[in-house]
This record gives sequence, structure tokens and C-alpha cells, in this order.
Amino acid sequence: MTPDAWTSWPSREALAREARSGPRRVIGWSVRASLLTLMLWGTFTNGLFGPLEVVVGLIVVLVCALLAVAFFRTSLDNRLWPSLGLLGMLMLAGFGAGQAGATVPATVLWCGCAVTALERLPLVAGVPATAVALGAYVVVDTDDWLTTAVTTAGLCLAGYVLRLDAEARGSAQRLLAQERAARVAEAERAALDERSRIAREIHDVLAHSLSAQLVHLEAARLLIEREPVGEFRDQVLQRVVAARAMAREGLSETHQALSALRGEVSPVEEFLRQLVTAEPAEVRVEGAQRTLTAQASQTVRRVAQEALTNVRKHAPGARVQLRLEYQPDCVVLEVKDSGGRSPEGDLAASGSGYGLLGMRERAELLGGTLEAGPGEEGFVVSLRVPA
Repeated sequence: MTPDAWTSWPSREALAREARSGPRRVIGWSVRASLLTLMLWGTFTNGLFGPLEVVVGLIVVLVCALLAVAFFRTSLDNRLWPSLGLLGMLMLAGFGAGQAGATVPATVLWCGCAVTALERLPLVAGVPATAVALGAYVVVDTDDWLTTAVTTAGLCLAGYVLRLDAEARGSAQRLLAQERAARVAEAERAALDERSRIAREIHDVLAHSLSAQLVHLEAARLLIEREPVGEFRDQVLQRVVAARAMAREGLSETHQALSALRGEVSPVEEFLRQLVTAEPAEVRVEGAQRTLTAQASQTVRRVAQEALTNVRKHAPGARVQLRLEYQPDCVVLEVKDSGGRSPEGDLAASGSGYGLLGMRERAELLGGTLEAGPGEEGFVVSLRVPA
């Protein structure tokens, strides 16, 4: 046993009644009621039936009960000297009861003080207090020495077992509180992760939509600057209408992203086919199709959108091939273009250029990879994410 074990108090959780379960509380209150009944019975069965004696006996029992309650509170607050003082007053009350001939209440007080001192006080103070209480009990006990020795040993063992049981209850209470705090922290972290994911989805949708709109608006600006508006009115109008359509599409995709985060998402292959409806593109699906996680599904969708947007900006007119492959532990998306005419002038430089970088970061957050670079004919984007 370490020195700290002798000088340390039992934990507050061990001493508090809140740490006790329902059955334990019932047992505790039953024991207290039994002891109080025993003290009253022992006080009024020794021939003292006068009114004055009855009143004095009741007052003494009430005072002892109040002292016991005060001792429980001071020991709960780890106040050593007040606890020892109250325990000493209870022992003196037991001595007075013994001198008055009420041996049963005296025995109850001394034994109760001995057990409670071991249970609730630091051992450096509880052991001497228990020795004093049991010493007083041995002096007035009329049984043979073997019975007295067994009784005192049993009381010491009972007090120490109660102390260990209280410590076990306190440890369980602390672990339960830590588990609840960990669950709350986990829930908060999950909520923050969900908010970050929603923010990332909306950011990617808006970035894709605005980038596509920028292509059309930049083309309209070049037409207005280089040629009279009247002559190219139809082309300018076409660009503006396309930009408006892109804005509507971005809003629709934002709604789709939020629906996907709620689990209301269409299959990826169906989305890819809808995505290339107006494009010279081909979609090929390989492997056993299955439902992907929301994160993997959204990543595949965003990469496909970004790749097609890059084709429109940097290789207009190129034919695109999209290959979606379901593998046992992941899903692979490959987007190839056949190369096309490069846009001229300022239009070629429009756009931020950060789309694929953002997609690569998104893939890495899921433990996947994204590679992009020139292929045999045009540009190739290859995504691999766990699913």
C-alpha cells in the first residue's frame, strides 16, 4: 500500500449518495432505519419509562442522528478535523449511553463509528478512530474473548470492504461521466465534420458553376469588345443565355448536393449519363454496381463535372470518354478527351485553375488519389477513392 493510500480521502463520487444505484440506496436507508430502531428499542427497554426519561432518550437519539448527518457532510467535503470532532462526539454519546445502562445504543454507536471511520476517512485518521471505537466496545462487551475478537475483526473487515466498494462505485461513476463526455464530444465532432462536408459540397458546386459561367461571360465580353454589338447580337445573347442556364444548373446542383448529404441520391452512373447528355461523350460502367457512400459518390460527381468543365474551356469540341469501374474496395473514375482546338486569346486564360487541385484534396480526405495529365491523345483525369 502506497503512502498516498493512507493520507488520501475516498473520492467524492465514492462518498456521494448519487453514486449509488437504486437497490443500494434502498439497502442503505434500510440499514439506517434498522439502526435507529435498534437504538430506540435499546433506549426504552431498560426500565426507563418515566416521561422525563422518554423525552431525554428521544433528544439524545435525535442529537446522535444529527451528528451522524453532519459527519457525512463534512467527510464528503474532505474536512478532516470537523469530521473527527463529530465522530468523537458520537463516541462520547455512546460512552454516556453505556454509563446510563443503555448498552445496545452504546454498542450501535461504537460499532457504527468504527465501520464509518474506515469507510469515509483517510486511513491515517480512520484506523486510530476505529481502534478507539472498538476499544470502547471491547471494554463493555460481556461475551467471551473469542467472540469479541471475531466481532471486532469482522467490523474492521466490513469497514474496509465498504471503503473498497465505495471506491469501485466512484471509479465506475467517473468512467461513466468520462464516457458521456466522450460521446458528447464525438457528437459535436461529427456535427462539425458534417458542417465542413456540407460547406465543401456547396463550395465545389458554386466553384464549378461560376467557372462555367465565367467561360460564357468572357466570350461575350470578347465579342462586345472586338465587334459591334449589333452584328454579333445573337452570339452575345447566346453566351448570356448559356451563363444564365449555368446559374440555374448550379442552383439545381446545390439542391442535389444537399439531398445527397441526406442520403437521397441517385446512382452515380445515372448521374454521369445525365451529365454528358449534351456532350460528345461516352459513359462506360464496369464491375458489379453497388451503392457508394455519400462522400465517395459526391467526389466522383464533382470530379466528373470539373473534368468536363476543363474540356469545355481548354479543348472545346473534343470527344470525351468516362469510365466508371467498381472494384472490390474502391471505385475508379477515368475521364479522357480526344483533344480539340485550343481557345484563343483571353478566353483560354479564363478560370481560376484550382478546380483539379480542390478535387485532389477532396480525394485525399477520403484516403484516395487523383491524377491528371496529358494522355496519348488529349488530357486524362483518373480518380480512385475507397467505397
